[in-house]
Amino acid sequence: MGWGGMKILIVKVSALGDIVHALPVLAWIRSAVPAARIDWLVEESFASLLEGHPLVHRVVRLRTKAWRNGNIIAALQGAFGQIRALRRERYDCVLDLQGNSKSGLFTLFTGAPLRFGFDRSGVREWPNLLATNRHIGLTDADHHVSDRSLAIARAAFAEGCDHRLAGPLPVNPDDRQRVENLIREKGLSDQPLVVLHYGTTWKTKLWPVDLWQQLAERLCREDHLRPVLTWGNPEELAVAERIHQATEGTAVIWPRGSLGELSALLKQADLVVAGDTGPLHIAAAHGTSTVSMFRVTDALRNGPRGTGHIRLQSPLNCSPCLEKTCDRDAECGHSIGLSPVLEAVRALLKGKRG
Repeated sequence: MGWGGMKILIVKVSALGDIVHALPVLAWIRSAVPAARIDWLVEESFASLLEGHPLVHRVVRLRTKAWRNGNIIAALQGAFGQIRALRRERYDCVLDLQGNSKSGLFTLFTGAPLRFGFDRSGVREWPNLLATNRHIGLTDADHHVSDRSLAIARAAFAEGCDHRLAGPLPVNPDDRQRVENLIREKGLSDQPLVVLHYGTTWKTKLWPVDLWQQLAERLCREDHLRPVLTWGNPEELAVAERIHQATEGTAVIWPRGSLGELSALLKQADLVVAGDTGPLHIAAAHGTSTVSMFRVTDALRNGPRGTGHIRLQSPLNCSPCLEKTCDRDAECGHSIGLSPVLEAVRALLKGKRG
């Protein structure tokens, strides 16, 4: 089989922001092997982010959540059924960009002759080393999380071209239309669309609620904006309601929809303000300007790349620490004050108007 007929599987199953960070691998592979077929193995809850992507032939849905909700027999049947389906595809090459035991299981049992992954210094869980047969080391130049994935792609396909930015991300036309209709219905068409997203997966990544309230209130009162508040679970909705109350009802609580609808909204936005979380990285992949607050994670490693982004890192000497719990949580959260965030928002909006 020639290079042009290669069947390639990318294994990056989660999480939302990590999947977005891995997207530059697609452009690298396509530039190296234009006629290759590229499939992507991903958790079902994130599949809609990749479906319709012009560089992905097929999105392979992994249903581990459904397996966990059943009994052990059902879980094993689901896993082995997926493994059999992957093995039937006869992939020539697999890139395991996840580096943990779960991804290694599916990588190994594809039976692909070339299985690229991280070496011992880069894997998240050591059993992954048993699943791959090409172990790629990282260098100091691979500091950004996207460069970690690109290191594997470069090792597998040396002829590729450097593509560090994540786009393009597809947007389903129906999702786009629903979002456009809601923007009109809520009277947001005649002003800059600013999205504020409070939630993250770690408590220690959160910017404090009182600062979100002050930011939204001042954007409403001083800048005559109506910020859109997005949320992903009941706890985040409760915070959105508190922010909404602080603006005396001027800010808009966006109804929770599908991941595709959220992606369409973030593409439509003029600016997104968030911590280190999936919606921030989706927005950046769409080319939307962002202001982001980084506490326990490293803005230089995880932050959006390219122009139109302002990343604010906690000034504490222990940041970034990657801790999910901390006795100094309140101090750390407030170490990024309101003023630099507000100034960053205004600077980016002024640049758009200019």
